[in-house]
Amino acid sequence: MEIIKPGTHIPFTRYRKVAVVFSTVVNLAILVFFLVRGPQLGVDFGGGTLVHLKFQQRVSIPEIRRTLSRLDVGESVIQDFGQDGSNEFLIRLEKSPVQLGTLAEKIRQGLSQTFGPKGFEVRRVESVGPKVGADLRQRGIWSVIASTIMMGIYVAFRFEFRFGVGAVIALIHDVLVTVGALMLAQYEFDLTIIAALLTIVGFSVNDTVVVCDRIRENMRKSPREKLEPVINRSINETLSRTILTTGTALMVLFALFFLGGAVIRPFAFSLLVGFTSGVYSTIFIAAPVILFWEKGKKS
Repeated sequence: MEIIKPGTHIPFTRYRKVAVVFSTVVNLAILVFFLVRGPQLGVDFGGGTLVHLKFQQRVSIPEIRRTLSRLDVGESVIQDFGQDGSNEFLIRLEKSPVQLGTLAEKIRQGLSQTFGPKGFEVRRVESVGPKVGADLRQRGIWSVIASTIMMGIYVAFRFEFRFGVGAVIALIHDVLVTVGALMLAQYEFDLTIIAALLTIVGFSVNDTVVVCDRIRENMRKSPREKLEPVINRSINETLSRTILTTGTALMVLFALFFLGGAVIRPFAFSLLVGFTSGVYSTIFIAAPVILFWEKGKKS
């Protein structure tokens, strides 16, 4: 099945300078936003305790806060969770004075006095110490960095060094765009987000490999042809495959995002942004970097 007809010639490289300027501005803005505001860390990375509650009747956040203030469980942050009217709430305790084994029971007893023993359900309790959270955060960051570098090394060994440089720059772009989108959407960063970033790195480099492979093949077929038309032709020849592969993945992710529930929504959102960015970066970043590299060597 081919969505793009054979012989289609879209001059992608003609817009490479505009794409580079646009991507640079976006990435710099994300870095500034990251340094100034910083990401919203979940329990996995920030430490503390998270309690997921579901009430059988309509309950307001002030009512829950008044109940918790009498339990001496420390400072808490309460927010709605799930869809409107689901009566689900997340309670985050930065420092819990009680052990994890007794925390759920203490909260259950306190809420039972206000809402009744059958008026709510404690769905999950997660607790991470500050040292463990910092260690998980550091390991998560290094795992994304290491995977990006290793993917670039793989592409460099399989093709040429310039191909590997293009792949690394494109992957860094995809990760930064996803991180920026998560911060704008005010999603928390936890181990699930790290898994999403690693998935984006693998998916994006797969598309880059396909395009690079076609570029190398066309370079061998037409050794005297200039590199720019070879890159354009290669991208156009693989465009149908890119649209079909990414399109089918996005349909599944849209279903997960809208129907999968609040727990999996940040993961699906990350992949939606990352996969879309991966298509853009392969066409307008990875391939043009190869062209810039070639022109830089000749000059």
